[in-house]
Amino acid sequence: MPDKLAIRELVENWVVWRDAGDWERFRTVWHDDGVMMATWVQGTADEFIAASRAGWDKGVSILHFLGGHSADIAGDRAIAQTKMTISQRTTVHGVEVDVVCTGRFYDFLEKRGGRWGVVLRQPIYEKDRMDPLVPGTPVPLEPELLARFPAGYRHLAYIQSKIGYPVKADMPGLTGPAVEALYARGRAWLAGSPL
Repeated sequence: MPDKLAIRELVENWVVWRDAGDWERFRTVWHDDGVMMATWVQGTADEFIAASRAGWDKGVSILHFLGGHSADIAGDRAIAQTKMTISQRTTVHGVEVDVVCTGRFYDFLEKRGGRWGVVLRQPIYEKDRMDPLVPGTPVPLEPELLARFPAGYRHLAYIQSKIGYPVKADMPGLTGPAVEALYARGRAWLAGSPL
């Protein structure tokens, strides 16, 4: 139980410190070789922090909310899954919008020197939507750009690509080969395989 509580605290600290721009404490949730795979940036923890900080400084508004949580622990390794919502506000085609994406954080964790840390965070993107801040305002989206991305994060990817991020178009969703491969990778991690 102490490990499960420590893992849950780690997941919660990730969200609180990242969304508050508390970059020094945010770095402490990662191991030195930690990797983040987000729609808009994929790279080391330090690269993700630098990109998040640069976005923060430009006014990019991305917030996270957490829900249910489960952790499977095998010795000093764990896979944690945490229901989450990503909320991003921006202006697209002259209309201010909120995009809300629901999914799960799928975390590869390891306890090193008595401390749990993130080795890999791979979000699973289950569904999303876009809402204009003024209800009923039409948002003239480009159908061909919207269709380039999976249904689980299509609107999130749309606005992120419109503000200049190179969005990854093959992230895991609720079902399908990408998420099945992720689950297999998680099982292998718990069994002792390297990432």
